[in-house]
Amino acid sequence: MRDITELIRIIVAEDMDVLRDHFCKLISQEKDMSIIGRAASGKEVLALVAELGAPDIILMDIEMDVKHDGIMTAQKVLEKHPDTRIVFLTVHEDEETIFSAFDTGAVDYVLKTSSSEAIVQSIRSAHSGVVSVRPEVAYKIKNEFSRIRRNQEALMAATLLLSQMTPSELAILNLLLKDMKIPQIAKERQVELSTIKTQINMILKKFDKKRTKEVTALLRELNVTSFIQNRLGGGS
Repeated sequence: MRDITELIRIIVAEDMDVLRDHFCKLISQEKDMSIIGRAASGKEVLALVAELGAPDIILMDIEMDVKHDGIMTAQKVLEKHPDTRIVFLTVHEDEETIFSAFDTGAVDYVLKTSSSEAIVQSIRSAHSGVVSVRPEVAYKIKNEFSRIRRNQEALMAATLLLSQMTPSELAILNLLLKDMKIPQIAKERQVELSTIKTQINMILKKFDKKRTKEVTALLRELNVTSFIQNRLGGGS
């Protein structure tokens, strides 16, 4: 008879009965693991944790009752029980889901189509604290860091450029960000249309863009509209 105090205590959370039974059967065959609870929703997970205490591992589907139910549940569990290890089960491989999962403090992310060996090994690795990120996940994380770095570089360049612009150019940018057309801007600024066109051409040249839509899209993406307004003294 196995000594339960030495086993990896696991809660399996999966809303599909067939899959939940499959994962439980798989885990029950392992001599070093014990299932202490089964759940079909995030609410049931929280109820089990409150009743039985924090498990060593929660093998949890990301989407159960609602979208990202598992992610929200993981956040609540880890707030009170930071030593519990979360291993997510999902059919999704998109970057947003992966980053949302790891952002909770989860230690692994396993596709439901993974082999039995891979799922069991993920549980053991999570319990031992030795978690290796699989190549496909590492690739997506690397791409995300590259994207963040590119955005940071673009933000620094745009901020420097904006800090060197004249008040008139900043005012025009601010109006362009409000989707105003050139004639409207000329009327608002009470200047000749040709003057606004000349100033816009200068702005385009500084940003190395051909269209004002490209400039405004960049500024919105980098979220620097408040920086422009602050430089204008909070004006519109």
